[in-house]
Amino acid sequence: APRSSAAVGVRRRATTLDPDVDADAVSQLEAKLAESSTGSEPVVVEVGLGDRGYPIYIGDKLMDEGGGGALLRKHVTGQQVLVVTNDNIDKWYLDKYVNALKEDPNLKVESFVIPDGEEHKTMEVIMSIMQKALECRLDRKATFVALGGGVVGDMVGFASAIYQRGVNFIQVPTTVMAMVDSSVGGKTGCNHPLGKNMIGAFYQPQAVLIDTATLNTLPDREYCSGLSEVIKYGLIRDADFFEWQEENMGKLMARDPASMITMIKRSCENKAEVVAQDEREGGVRATLNLGHTFGHAVETGLGYGEWLHGEAVSVGTVMAVDMSKRLGWIDDELADRATALLKRANLPVALPEDCPLTVDDFRNTMAIDKKVANGVLRLILLDGELGGCKFTGEYDRKCLDETLEAFALPNEA
Repeated sequence: APRSSAAVGVRRRATTLDPDVDADAVSQLEAKLAESSTGSEPVVVEVGLGDRGYPIYIGDKLMDEGGGGALLRKHVTGQQVLVVTNDNIDKWYLDKYVNALKEDPNLKVESFVIPDGEEHKTMEVIMSIMQKALECRLDRKATFVALGGGVVGDMVGFASAIYQRGVNFIQVPTTVMAMVDSSVGGKTGCNHPLGKNMIGAFYQPQAVLIDTATLNTLPDREYCSGLSEVIKYGLIRDADFFEWQEENMGKLMARDPASMITMIKRSCENKAEVVAQDEREGGVRATLNLGHTFGHAVETGLGYGEWLHGEAVSVGTVMAVDMSKRLGWIDDELADRATALLKRANLPVALPEDCPLTVDDFRNTMAIDKKVANGVLRLILLDGELGGCKFTGEYDRKCLDETLEAFALPNEA
């Protein structure tokens, strides 16, 4: 099978240690990180984008004991704030964050609630946010706050990017998916009926504020959905992190606070490193989309909201792993480990038996994927040892066909 000579990928062993440090030292470091992050002081990860860089604050009970309110107010610009959340999160956390902002008597704080769910990630809902901002006469110095999961964060970020040609915003993620992935890096937007996230902009927040206590109210299905993105980091660039997950998945499934902090911090470090290298996804950042091209086809084909994003990405990851194995780029052991860890995270590794998607359904949706260039579908595939991958359009099309045929229904005669 042809292989690209310009493979994009990074094998990452440890964020803060020399690559030659042994695994025991890495484990000891992670233990120290977990211990230190359960206190009142938040862990901070910096996204290095020069004057557009920003901090990610991570802590348990951050808004209750860790000075989260002061951190939130610190990053507000101007005197007007619009907090946007959904009709599920509002009953749990909206008042807490609004009241924290109102501790500054100079701030005028408004709130707006949008419907929950991927099916509502539309331009219509974006326009409703704009309508609220205009009705409140928010000016260019205003700050939008995205309180919720990935759907809320993506849409509020996009609204911030286009309202009066750009206002500041703060990400306050409340799901694993948003904490470890979508709140970091500045991807904002909404879906189109023909394709997921086809409308949007790169627009960085002022800060990301992560209080892991919000995960206590997250349903199990949503929690597990976010783990697909965590597993992704280990597969594409951080072998030690993957092995840590294999050892600690039981604790993660039990929502052990220290383990969750370590998981989120390490994920954010990986995301921040890649974003600093390639903010607008011209190369290495695309590798963060392992499984997404297949997964987006699943989401689009089934209808937005039928499957959670992480569930579709999980199956998409297994499809990417399957294709990598068919190409001879990875061995059976790595393929089996990837699938086994997804299963332990209670994630699907195959489409349901009643799934109506055909091979052509996949092909048609993937043909308009954002990673298509000059008519060529480029994919993120695993390559070599654990932690290695490539972003390429140079692969044997027969292997892609075989993977689609193994997972989807045959085309109608």
